[in-house]
Amino acid sequence: MVVQHLRNHPGEPRGLALLGSIAVQTGALQQGENFFREAIARGNNEITVRQDLATCLHQQERIVESLDMWRQLLAERPDDPRSLGAIAFIHDKLDRTAEARELWRTLVDRFPTKSPYWISYGLNLRAAGLTEEAVSALRRAVTVDPERGEAWWGLASIKSYTISDEDIVTMKEALETATDVVNLSPLHFALGRAFQGRKQHEAAFHHFSEANRLWAEAIKYNAEELTKEVAEARTTFDRGYFNRLEPDGASSDAPVFLVSLPRSGSTLLEQMLGTHPDIEPLGELPYIPALMRSVMERATQRKRVTVPQVLAEFSPADRKALGEEYLRRAAVHRRSDSSRFIDKLPHNWNNILFIKHILPNARFIDIRRTPVACCFANFSHSFTRAHSSSFSLDHIGRAYRDYLRLMEHLDEAAPGMVHHLRYEELIDQPEDNLRRVLDYLALPWDDSVLRFYEADRAVRTPSAEQVRRPLNREGIGAWKPYRQWLGPLIEALGPLADQELAEADRA
Repeated sequence: MVVQHLRNHPGEPRGLALLGSIAVQTGALQQGENFFREAIARGNNEITVRQDLATCLHQQERIVESLDMWRQLLAERPDDPRSLGAIAFIHDKLDRTAEARELWRTLVDRFPTKSPYWISYGLNLRAAGLTEEAVSALRRAVTVDPERGEAWWGLASIKSYTISDEDIVTMKEALETATDVVNLSPLHFALGRAFQGRKQHEAAFHHFSEANRLWAEAIKYNAEELTKEVAEARTTFDRGYFNRLEPDGASSDAPVFLVSLPRSGSTLLEQMLGTHPDIEPLGELPYIPALMRSVMERATQRKRVTVPQVLAEFSPADRKALGEEYLRRAAVHRRSDSSRFIDKLPHNWNNILFIKHILPNARFIDIRRTPVACCFANFSHSFTRAHSSSFSLDHIGRAYRDYLRLMEHLDEAAPGMVHHLRYEELIDQPEDNLRRVLDYLALPWDDSVLRFYEADRAVRTPSAEQVRRPLNREGIGAWKPYRQWLGPLIEALGPLADQELAEADRA
């Protein structure tokens, strides 16, 4: 109907704005941006259209542009909650925790019955290490909206907080009335954690399974796509390809990428390395996936192509422009002139070849956790669509195998490109492992890396509390009480699980 309207009325601004909204909903963010800009240029200057454009820019992770636009909108309507919330969220992304907290505090004061504001306020407090205040804010969220699964999960994922029997009753009642997977799934995850804490493992596994089943049915993840992409990458990018690859991207050697599956210890490693005077930890930067998504959106407008095909067709100008764009976006997060900075977004393991093309001097550290422990940690954690392989024991097992296959291939095709270490060995022998990491980064040893828990910085990952304590082995064997239900995972991992299972049998 919209397309027909525009055929009859070419350039009609309201129709263009609606096309922009439709494009964004289908994931065509650049196309959506173009429609919004054209609608505005043709006279549709409604605040909602400009807000949609600011949101579209944010979804492309062009957050400085988005922030500037939201500030302009806020100047027009100083009390607009949408603008205040968007600016607060961007401040959180930029690690401007105190500025964000002030805005969230304003919003919860003005709208005390709006649970999303209490949740964002609580997560901000948690990231800053203000755990008691975070619990109070999240408790307020579930008080005003007991069905709000994200708030319950926020509470359950704080290690020092214990879900009460009364909380369990309230969550079970919420399951009877909630209808949206966005609430139902984290409610089940929170209940799973509650029963896990009580060592009622069968009940805990039931809720973890239900939580994942709901997301799996909603998104219909196709595990075969990742397997095919890794297989094609192994064929396309052999040793000969790397020998021919010119370093045409951005020349900076500052970026250090921690790559892994989620729940593998990357937050701990970043916290350790981030205390070194020559390393600045920037957290999980969203820019590599955003740039990759933009590249693929443009490429697939012309023809059907795969990621390896696009990378192999990059021109030197493409590589340099994309590398410099990444560095520009990352620079907004920097607060020091240290020689290295860390980007620890776990799923960049699957973007490592893209990164190598656009940042040829970047360094990569693969931190790896034993397979059953890693996969179960993913399965029992409430993730968003960004970690969609975690919603099935079979799928997360396959993802681990794909990840390992790519790492092994890179060791053969580009020896020394990636430095590997194991999470369990880092816990048991921190100094030996950290010395090897620093040698790989061409940096001198500094004793501060062993006192990582003294660092005063915001941590915005599920390991926020853990990395503020000295090293411990808590959680390393968390999968063992669930072994009888892990058949699909063990089958998917195959021989990769054998050693772990044998050690569990001997214990």
